[in-house]
Amino acid sequence: MHPVDDADTLRQSFGEIAAAYDRFRPGPPLEAVQWLLPARAVDILELGAGTGALTRLLVEQFAHVRAVEPDPRMRAVCRERVPRAEIVAGQAESIPAEDASFDAVIAASSWHWVDEDLALPEVARVLRPGGTFALLWSGADRSVAWMRSLWTGGKELTAEEIEALDSHRRERHTVQLRAASPFLEPERRVIRWTRFMTREELVGMAGTYSAVITMRAAARREYLDSLARYLEQAAVPLHEGLVAVPMRCRCWRTTRR
Repeated sequence: MHPVDDADTLRQSFGEIAAAYDRFRPGPPLEAVQWLLPARAVDILELGAGTGALTRLLVEQFAHVRAVEPDPRMRAVCRERVPRAEIVAGQAESIPAEDASFDAVIAASSWHWVDEDLALPEVARVLRPGGTFALLWSGADRSVAWMRSLWTGGKELTAEEIEALDSHRRERHTVQLRAASPFLEPERRVIRWTRFMTREELVGMAGTYSAVITMRAAARREYLDSLARYLEQAAVPLHEGLVAVPMRCRCWRTTRR
């Protein structure tokens, strides 16, 4: 992959492909939402809502959902797809909400983009005492060998390269709560399931990640073509003609003191 180190460029890249992101990126499982958020909650605030994959689940479970998304292109798709949600502009570092106005704050596959030093006090500010702060990261399980090979375009990685990638992902799924944090000790859970996808959908999903979006056009085409070739040639698990894609959702929750 063509590396881009500028976090702002990576973070803002998703809006360029908002329609494809909405089409190909699967949302988290309902089981994750039910574990992360208390059933008695009424007012839910979602950070980094994107095109609304999680938002669609939230509006089916809770009376009031405010979805906060900084990118106007992503917001436009989310507003069209989830008209029952209250969709507003904003970001985790400056949440558009009154003090102690929500029972829960949740973010899906977006917390690693925020400035925690600014965002954590904001989450604490808008939560009611005893409220829930929940995070999840959901996607294809690249700890499975053939999925890892797919994501590299068929390249076999050394043990050191695998550990480096795994270490990087672990860092992205870490929240640094300070000693004087207003939050209790967090709980964690990993949920795994299988999603059946066409080869086109799987390649399309790979194309919605920031490292791929920000490649030069020729390099991006070459990379996605290598994924398509791998899916045609490798012994990937199939079910009735669809690829059986292993999925993983890392869940993290804590409580406001």
